[in-house]
Amino acid sequence: MNQEQFDKVRNGKGFIAALDQSGGSTPKALKAYGVEESAYSNEDEMFDMVHEMRTRIITSPAFTSDKILGAILFEQTMDRDIEGKYTGDYLWEEKGVVPFLKVDKGLADEKDGVQLMKPITDLDETLRRANERNIFGTKMRSVINEPNEHGIKEVIDQQFEVGKQIIAAGLVPIIEPEVNIHSKDKEQCETMMKDEILQHLDQLSEDQNVMLKLSIPTKANFFKELVDHPRVVRVVALSGGYSRDEANEKLRENDGLIASFSRALASDLRHGQTQEQFDAGLQDAINTIYDASVNKK
Repeated sequence: MNQEQFDKVRNGKGFIAALDQSGGSTPKALKAYGVEESAYSNEDEMFDMVHEMRTRIITSPAFTSDKILGAILFEQTMDRDIEGKYTGDYLWEEKGVVPFLKVDKGLADEKDGVQLMKPITDLDETLRRANERNIFGTKMRSVINEPNEHGIKEVIDQQFEVGKQIIAAGLVPIIEPEVNIHSKDKEQCETMMKDEILQHLDQLSEDQNVMLKLSIPTKANFFKELVDHPRVVRVVALSGGYSRDEANEKLRENDGLIASFSRALASDLRHGQTQEQFDAGLQDAINTIYDASVNKK
């Protein structure tokens, strides 16, 4: 593990940029960027276009380590290059931004009020390649829709089981049990989830560290115990479908919680913008998200 990167993620001021849309969510991300499905004829062309979009974001003068601590990449992005360097190397060597990798394979069908991760059958091989590509940590997402005790326990058990495999490979896992922001019992889901997470955190040894990526809680500072836990490197928040303004407002109420936004980061960016317009839109998004991550009420 790179100690300089670890210290930056644990102690730095800023937020994590989520640039990890994968196969299922890529068409939606491209459409939001102003690229219709008619602009590409197959999956290869689609991934070429989304890599162009990510490259444009990462190489922008607005995208710097002054306000961005890390960036989460999709597997294909990790394997591609930016200006002659693998994406992870470009992020760290040229931008001072810590690279992470999304490793999950998507969500299983809902059962017991939750969606577990699909099996990650090639995880060992993916982690080996992540180490080769100088990736610092990983991210994997599950979803909690209802306050079902059994379902929530399964989600957290699965997340930590896979997380320990990632730790053993020398990387820091971002554990992401997303609570659906539209759940009518969101606060109850959060209570049950937090209890399960704390049980697992308390069982980790001193050399086992994780990050958490969580929906912004209904009750301000509800995740303070998680933020302060010695085995937690950082707690980051997903925007979860909130607009950027709404996500920032909620984030500002939570001490120690920083952003890891995807849609909220790129919502004003369009394929047809001039470079000047693109950079200005990205800079505005970065400034407001950074401010909500660092300056609390």
